[in-house]
Amino acid sequence: MTPALYRFGSALLLSSVILTSSAFAQRTQTDKKPSTDRLKDNYELMRMFAETFEQIDQNYVKDLDRRELMEAAIQGMLQRLDQYSAYIPRTRMDQFTQSVEQEYGGIGIRVEINDNRELTVVTPLPGGPAYFAGVRSGDRIVEINGESAVGFSTNDAVEKLKGPRGGEVKIGVRRAGSGRNSEIETISLVRDIIQLDTVLGDRFSDGKWDFMLDKENKIGYVRLTHFSRKSSDELRSAMQTLTENGMKGLVLDLRDNPGGLLSQATQIADMFIEEGVIVSTKGRNIPEQSWKATKPGTFAGFPMAVIVNRVSASASEIVSACLQDQKRAIVVGERSWGKGSVQNVIDLEEGRSALKLTTASYFRPSGRNIHRFPESTPEDEWGVSPDEGYGVRFTPDEFGEWREARRDGDVIREGDQAGTSKSDFVDRQLKKAMDYVAGKITGTDVKPESKSGE
Repeated sequence: MTPALYRFGSALLLSSVILTSSAFAQRTQTDKKPSTDRLKDNYELMRMFAETFEQIDQNYVKDLDRRELMEAAIQGMLQRLDQYSAYIPRTRMDQFTQSVEQEYGGIGIRVEINDNRELTVVTPLPGGPAYFAGVRSGDRIVEINGESAVGFSTNDAVEKLKGPRGGEVKIGVRRAGSGRNSEIETISLVRDIIQLDTVLGDRFSDGKWDFMLDKENKIGYVRLTHFSRKSSDELRSAMQTLTENGMKGLVLDLRDNPGGLLSQATQIADMFIEEGVIVSTKGRNIPEQSWKATKPGTFAGFPMAVIVNRVSASASEIVSACLQDQKRAIVVGERSWGKGSVQNVIDLEEGRSALKLTTASYFRPSGRNIHRFPESTPEDEWGVSPDEGYGVRFTPDEFGEWREARRDGDVIREGDQAGTSKSDFVDRQLKKAMDYVAGKITGTDVKPESKSGE
């Protein structure tokens, strides 16, 4: 009886696996029809998998969680692929969606734990409920909805503070600079959808970012932190503001930008070139595709520099490579990360989990490769390198100091100001970019003699 029951269970599991495989094939709309031999081979492999799963589930010395077992199998398959393919389980879907959408329901603050294990506000986020309620950097949150928050981890706090839009949360605050026994101020906040800005300026003042860094020469400065669904809209708004204020040149800072959505990268590159290829992609089961610029809505007629560093990756490399190849901007800084692969997010379990799968590679307008393969050497072609004479490589100490100065400069302090970092760090990469743009505006530019940095 037992063997018969076992075979019946395996058949059910095998049917489920095959159906899932077929649904995946339909979803990805591959043009290639599997051959009879390949289908037969797939069937045999799936049967082996189903039998293994069933044997472990039925006969292993301890009872196991079947979902954990299946997720471990999925993770095992993905380990045979590249580092960018990943499985997103149910428990991480909200976090993953937030990273793509760059929005969530909450009160809009960044917090950390201080040396006294107190939950401390690093900075309120511009335009959020906490910002408008007067919560400021250095305030300590000691109560959340009447419950003591002393000893909370940042994750504990996030769980308590986040929630559906419109919900109320009360925080008990001891103001920055006050003693441990000072009066607790209770602030009632209504949660809202917090849209994390991905387009930032150098300074924040009067409730908005100031994108004009050099007011004498009218040089705009825009930092792009990610490529989320609203990044192109944010950038277009910033560019319109700069144009209205008489901008004559622009620095686009893509340092530490890990990338994001391909659609946003192509839209942003299209803002600055009137024609030509932006990027092309090639994949095993995906037809070769190219994105080309269109003239309407282009911001042109001014010099431009793009800054990248060693961790600028993916979509940031698409934009910088496009503007470099199309002679629209020079690239300043140091050689970028080298991620030239495209991941598709494929819904599993009707969207309750997902598979992020590498399906194609992308190439610069010149046709040159961007991706840094595991066996690649510094002498190989990959990434985006600065234009000749505009390489400025930070030492490890400088890199750390730059990050710390930037974080410090993004804190909104008393008086509704940000960008006033306490650090005396000199940003050589930004200075090089600004000097280039200023030289083009004033007609005093001189080609640097230094070699391109890596």
